[in-house]
Amino acid sequence: MTKSSYRRNDRDAILSTTMRLIGEKGIDAVTMKEVGMLAGGPIATVYHYFPNKSAILAMLYERFSEVSRARLTAILADVSKASDVIAAADRLLDDYLSRVAGDPAIQDLQNAIQADKALKNLDIAETRHQAKMFCDHVIALLEPEKHERFERMVLLIFQLAGGVVRLALAQGEAESRRTIEDYRSIIHTQLRLFL
Repeated sequence: MTKSSYRRNDRDAILSTTMRLIGEKGIDAVTMKEVGMLAGGPIATVYHYFPNKSAILAMLYERFSEVSRARLTAILADVSKASDVIAAADRLLDDYLSRVAGDPAIQDLQNAIQADKALKNLDIAETRHQAKMFCDHVIALLEPEKHERFERMVLLIFQLAGGVVRLALAQGEAESRRTIEDYRSIIHTQLRLFL
């Protein structure tokens, strides 16, 4: 095994251990010492790759974002005409809700991102990036005079999705369903203004 493979394995072990612990205990209860011990190495190994817990969270968020971008790309691949856009938006919302609802560690990571200013800025930048990906794929289907407003509206939809999903996950089942369907209705109404 090469030196870079060892490094990647060490880093991956630290990240997977941290994610598991977050899911079991919550972010606040996870310590760098515990991560090092359970990842199979000394605490110095953890600090070699990550100067603090926020750096680990940033890398976990980046990995979550990479998967999100790949899924967004796959969903957008089915959009070839204006009538496909609303269905793609529905699939994106459902996919995001399913990923976050299905993993307590992701829920806790998403909450922690909002509580840390540097991580929140990463989240805003990622939201801008994904909204741009959506717009870049869809914008050719719209009238040119609508492009700028559409880009602003899509950014808002993407940014609000995180808050709506967090709210839905904090509610009972029936209220959660209503919250998601109300947000879906808002998305549909806004998209129809442009399509």
